[in-house]
Amino acid sequence: MTSTVLPGSKEPNPSRMIWSERLRTDFDLNKMHEFLEGSFQESLETLRIMQQLERDPILKTNQEYYEYDKLDHREQTALKIARMAQYIETDAPDFQTFQSRLNLIAIVDPQLGTRIGVHLGLFLGAIHGNGTDSQYKYWAYERGAIYLKDIYGCFAMTELAHGSNVAGLETTATYNKEKRTFVINTPHIGATKWWIGGAAHSATHTVCFARLIVDGKDYGVKTFVVPLRDSHHDLHNGISIGDIGQKMGRDGIDNGWIQFTDVEIPKEYMLTKYATVDDDGTVLEPPLAQLAYGALLGGRVTMVTDSFRTSERFITIALRYAVARRQFKTGGRKVENQLINYPLHQRRLLPNLAWTYAMSIASHQIQADYKQVLKSLDEGVNTEDFKSLSTVIDSLKGIFADSASLKSTCTWKCLSLIDECRQSCGGHGYSAYSGFAKGYVDHAVQCTWEGDNNILAQNSGRITIQKVIKFIKNGKEPTGNYSFLLDASKEGELLTSDNLLNLDDLVKAFDSLILRLSLNGIAKLKENGHDWDAIASEKLSLSKLYAVRYMLSKWCFKLKNDHASSSSQDGSISKHLVKLALLFALSNIEAFGNRFLEFKVLSPDSYKELEKVIEQVLSDIRPQVIGLTDAFKLSDFFINSVLGSYNGDVYNDYINTVNSLNDPSVTKAPYSSALEYMLNRGSLDARDKHERSDSVLKKLSS
Repeated sequence: MTSTVLPGSKEPNPSRMIWSERLRTDFDLNKMHEFLEGSFQESLETLRIMQQLERDPILKTNQEYYEYDKLDHREQTALKIARMAQYIETDAPDFQTFQSRLNLIAIVDPQLGTRIGVHLGLFLGAIHGNGTDSQYKYWAYERGAIYLKDIYGCFAMTELAHGSNVAGLETTATYNKEKRTFVINTPHIGATKWWIGGAAHSATHTVCFARLIVDGKDYGVKTFVVPLRDSHHDLHNGISIGDIGQKMGRDGIDNGWIQFTDVEIPKEYMLTKYATVDDDGTVLEPPLAQLAYGALLGGRVTMVTDSFRTSERFITIALRYAVARRQFKTGGRKVENQLINYPLHQRRLLPNLAWTYAMSIASHQIQADYKQVLKSLDEGVNTEDFKSLSTVIDSLKGIFADSASLKSTCTWKCLSLIDECRQSCGGHGYSAYSGFAKGYVDHAVQCTWEGDNNILAQNSGRITIQKVIKFIKNGKEPTGNYSFLLDASKEGELLTSDNLLNLDDLVKAFDSLILRLSLNGIAKLKENGHDWDAIASEKLSLSKLYAVRYMLSKWCFKLKNDHASSSSQDGSISKHLVKLALLFALSNIEAFGNRFLEFKVLSPDSYKELEKVIEQVLSDIRPQVIGLTDAFKLSDFFINSVLGSYNGDVYNDYINTVNSLNDPSVTKAPYSSALEYMLNRGSLDARDKHERSDSVLKKLSS
């Protein structure tokens, strides 16, 4: 395509605008990246892994990715899985390095991250969480599953008629005393295992969630390792598997269905960390069997990280485009305005930037808490220290509540962020090459898998209310991340025009609202005969408020205690982090304005002042938007968008991509003949062979 510029015209130069804005950055990008990644060492490790991934020719993901159909995605994903398996071997024994590698590749290719995550996180995670040490060592190391060798696992929990309700699953595992075997069976179509990632064509084994039946008695849902395919990759007898077909997104994942027809497995294939069956059929279940579900929380915890990683990519694209794009002249200006200079555009995007920073903080904290709980859990089980395990249960319940609230809130936010960013880019955001469309459909599933968000959020909100009930009735003081309820104010206005810029007071305002909304929920619960469904709206709001409060309080703690965020001679980042934290808090107070007003945490006059304060904070952040997104340090490999490359050359990038993938020399479509026939068709009379003409009709009537 020609690039000749006619005399008297001026070619747009978005790249110059990006670089001009980049020069305004007044803080140390390295320091900011350390804050976002958690530490200097984590920052260094992230950048090292990123460089390895973007230089790997097999993991290459470019604009052609957006042209793939389902079969292309499946084939390319399989090739990449084989490549990533080699990294597992070189990263070992430090599997944390590979987990970081998996989280990072998921930024640009989420389906690849999921394919491997299902095997390592769900399949092996279930064996580790529900099996004994010897069982885990056998399946993971002796058989090679930890290295993605010999075994490729899937996770058969959800069924066609049952999703989030694990206790309602209907697949059965019936014990046969004579043979010392379990017989796995799908009793009816509703019990068909459904949405099982990797099942359709890849998995050789699965961890199957099935009801333990011994002597006709149902002992509830337990876990069993069930081989699916032999060494020739053919299905074992009694195993029926199919592909569930086209999905909204993530077509690189071969989701399938599984039906078991009298599939016999050895007794030893039952995972027995928390429940055992003796040869004679005696079932032994320790009093702490609920610990078995601890392994299921890993996916939810990881999705908080996924939401941060995905959000940093798309907010970067949108803000770079907002700086590079000019649209409309105002106030007698000779040039059009940059999109980012419109107040509404700042309103749409900058709070999402603040959310991204908040999710970074939350992801590191919840990951650290979860790892500590799993470590304590393993130590307690291995030493049979039931006293310490009772303490672990409390911690595990805390992780359940935190992860339910954060997973639902962050995945919802990330999904809305992607679409808001897309819309902010106007018509060009609708192009597949912008990355938004694929990003949206790939992320959407996060809101319903590993626990439907509405269900998780209501569980989280219910836990908050129960904490308050126990404190009121029994004097049991809330601990851990709920200890703020002790000092939260039950009445009175906490926010005025004088303290809207005080982070500590903003945190207290959320504390108070959560307590007051909980008390309101308790009263409403009594009025409705303790029907928890009657306060679904309150529970949902409480979950979202808890997540916001969690992120804001952890952010404030880091600002006060994290050396990486302090001022230094080579550039202060703390002032910008404070501004972003304020924007995060204030925009959420605005979003929940009806609740803050309803419970008189905020006065109507202060609410009016809130808008002015937000506008001031937005204008303070505005000059640093390129620096604050550059701080994510995402190369063009991870951005993979014609609208958001580092150099800002939007129009050349866009046109070159379009022409490289859609040959402009091909001016006729394969279906051109249909169009030509339509356009060149003769008159209706001629097509009827003049059979209705006056002359013919005259002949016929004579």
